[in-house]
Amino acid sequence: LRNPLNRTFIDDTHPCYRINTISSTVKRNPSTLCVLFCIFISSVSAVTVLGNLLVIISIIYFQQLHTPTNFLILSLAVTDLLVGFVVFPLNMEFSATSCLHSPNVLCNVRNSFDITLSTASILHMCCISIDRYYAVCQPLTYRNKINGHVVVIMIVISWCTPVFVAVGYLFVGLSSENCQENCALGFLLTSGLGSLFLFYLPVIIMLSIYLKIFLVAQKQARSIQNTNCHSKKKGLTARKVEGKATRTLAIVMGVFLICLSPFFLCLAAESLGSSFVPVEVFETVAWLALFNSMLNPFIYAFFYSWFRSAFRLILSGKIFQGNCSNSKLMYNE
Repeated sequence: LRNPLNRTFIDDTHPCYRINTISSTVKRNPSTLCVLFCIFISSVSAVTVLGNLLVIISIIYFQQLHTPTNFLILSLAVTDLLVGFVVFPLNMEFSATSCLHSPNVLCNVRNSFDITLSTASILHMCCISIDRYYAVCQPLTYRNKINGHVVVIMIVISWCTPVFVAVGYLFVGLSSENCQENCALGFLLTSGLGSLFLFYLPVIIMLSIYLKIFLVAQKQARSIQNTNCHSKKKGLTARKVEGKATRTLAIVMGVFLICLSPFFLCLAAESLGSSFVPVEVFETVAWLALFNSMLNPFIYAFFYSWFRSAFRLILSGKIFQGNCSNSKLMYNE
């Protein structure tokens, strides 16, 4: 009989490598599929960084964009830029090597960055929805309720909350051997309570707010149409306004839910113990959630004409040819 201690146990399930399950060592070079995967993720990371960098430069440089709303978008862009610059490369590195099979300190650090920046992005989007609610539904009191001081508080909360959660996660991960069954913080982070406060509650808030905005936009459109019932042109304009509001809200919430819901549903399934989610599926939905950071610049910035005008001035190099900071950006929405 062969000595079982001399046997080599090889795991062929990894898409990039054959891994020795005893020593967790890589047995061969990455496959073509894995190389293509890394190229694709690198491209997405570059687009994420460049797109959010354009938003950041635009808001900082152009005086016209110095508004409370845009400072929220600026902070969101910083968050998403860090996702593209830090989280994407870390996830690509560890997903393609041994992190899935042999979690270690670096994996906990990666997860901490992931939690911090992804949660910060979610909270920023929630704050932006609150800002839009007052802008559309209470325009007369908007400037008093959403001022620079309030925006600073929103930004601080959106950053400090996920940092606290990530530090707690990192602490639990590093001390897991001494914190098995009675660790309250670990239970909070890994159970459904963490997802409830970091995802489901913000989603409920955003859905409620955007539903209210949509209803107000419909009411305003009908009011315009009734006021100008004898003008066909005005009626078409009213329907156009209503259609644009519908499309905007559908894009905002649709992309957000498509990107992040699968991840948190898998997390809920794991935490409740109702089913086992394969590692490959969990990593796939985690990547999908991160892609939301690439799409945010298109949703919150590229959609507006004054940002597009700013991007054209930046990409054409005109901002280096003279002082354009006080330029009047086009508005043709």
